[in-house]
Amino acid sequence: MPRVVVHVMPKPEILDPQGKAVAAALPRLGFEGISSVRQGKRFELEVEGEVTDEVLASLREAATTLLSNPVIEDVIALEVEDSAAEGQA
Repeated sequence: MPRVVVHVMPKPEILDPQGKAVAAALPRLGFEGISSVRQGKRFELEVEGEVTDEVLASLREAATTLLSNPVIEDVIALEVEDSAAEGQA
């Protein structure tokens, strides 16, 4: 069964306190060279049947109306993963 992964991130002009907290903690834990962090959301949707352009358009609409808050977040990407290939790893 194919899986579509939806990535949602805060809009660039929106403050990201969780990202700032992670960015501040990384050097204290010995992780250097990271200048900023933005935290987002990842949704994995299993799709029945073939993932067509129409299915992706429908999922993008669902992502912008339900999975994200369009006032403060952007849907960054929809990626199609083959779950059968993942089971072989």
